[in-house]
Amino acid sequence: MDTIQKTEPGTASYDIGGVRYPQPFKIRRLGHFGFNIADLDAGIDFYAGLLGFRITDTRDLKKIPGREELARRLDDGRIVFMSHNSDHHAFLLAHKSLGAIFGDDAVSKDITVNQITWQVGTMEEVFAAADYFRDKDVEIRRVGRDMPGSNWHTYIRDPDGHTVELYYGMEQIGWDGRSKPEALYYRAFRERPDLPQMSEEQEVREAIAKGIDIDAGNVIHDRGEQDYVVAGVRLKRPFKIVNIGPMSLFVSDVAASEEFYTRMMGFVRTEVVTWRGHRCVFLRNGGEHHSLSLFPKALRAELGLNPNTTVATMGMQVGSYRQLRDAVSFLKGKGAQFADVIPAELYPGVDYAAHVIDPAGHCLMLYYYMERVGWDGRPRPASERRKVGKDWPESLEPMSDTYADPAFMGPLG
Repeated sequence: MDTIQKTEPGTASYDIGGVRYPQPFKIRRLGHFGFNIADLDAGIDFYAGLLGFRITDTRDLKKIPGREELARRLDDGRIVFMSHNSDHHAFLLAHKSLGAIFGDDAVSKDITVNQITWQVGTMEEVFAAADYFRDKDVEIRRVGRDMPGSNWHTYIRDPDGHTVELYYGMEQIGWDGRSKPEALYYRAFRERPDLPQMSEEQEVREAIAKGIDIDAGNVIHDRGEQDYVVAGVRLKRPFKIVNIGPMSLFVSDVAASEEFYTRMMGFVRTEVVTWRGHRCVFLRNGGEHHSLSLFPKALRAELGLNPNTTVATMGMQVGSYRQLRDAVSFLKGKGAQFADVIPAELYPGVDYAAHVIDPAGHCLMLYYYMERVGWDGRPRPASERRKVGKDWPESLEPMSDTYADPAFMGPLG
């Protein structure tokens, strides 16, 4: 077994597949996130109906045997899992009463994020992380494997109380659009499992041997009603979300949060921007300019953003500049609320972007391009970035890294 071990006793250097890192894991990307909101139906209409996230599963905790006491305390027991790609979920919605019960807002009542989830490369990294965080006195919320989604995980809290998850092995939904049936949930783990575990292939073979109908899972569906041609494909809206992130958060102490995410989690600082005296930090874990940005809470009121959430913005990348223009027109035509309060200085590495407000007051950044950081680890100088005016042209000249993101895997719809 390819175990993760410290290279030398007493040092903070860990061997991950033959490469040494300061942590026993390496984050590869933002995998999924979720919001706790007051009106789940309004959230579903917005994220599924307007933005095109597909509902992959819905779990109602009020209807699960043994959860009767929990059910009595919930205003709405549903957890709605959604995706824009083949991952079982890239986004989930839950009622704010569930977030309060689970302690999502235990540190601060403006925390509406129920999780910010980062993918690592192996199962070993997930559980090595649990030992690492325990040794560092970081609060561990739970370790194991959740269903639906099948992802093995370690949950912790950051300095502001946001729940942060490291995971491996998200269930994939293929061409038939079916998620795993509930009968396969016996492979969930509420405590840390022993390693090694059987493979997904073995799980399926075992389920068939048990007589489980592996085709009995939920069928995903798209709630859209319109018919648009997007780059040669007929879709139900004139754009396709191809990536999520970056996540931008308002935090109590930017320096403390930066220390946590760089020293503890392994993020790399790409850039620091001082805007009107506020120090804002942009961090990455791959080739993107940033996957996480940290703003001081004092900036929230100055920008006029929702005081009831620590989310500054959540990024939603569409497939092209044309799709971005069409998305703005489509959403405005559907009555979506847009905000013009986020200055370009607070999303460096992104040129054209639009900010739309969801029904719960979260600000989403729609964009098509993010600067890529090359082998030398340096971002493009601000003086060499594209200047964006108020009027958006019909088409653009490419930057050196335009459309250099990984290709969206799979058909658009």
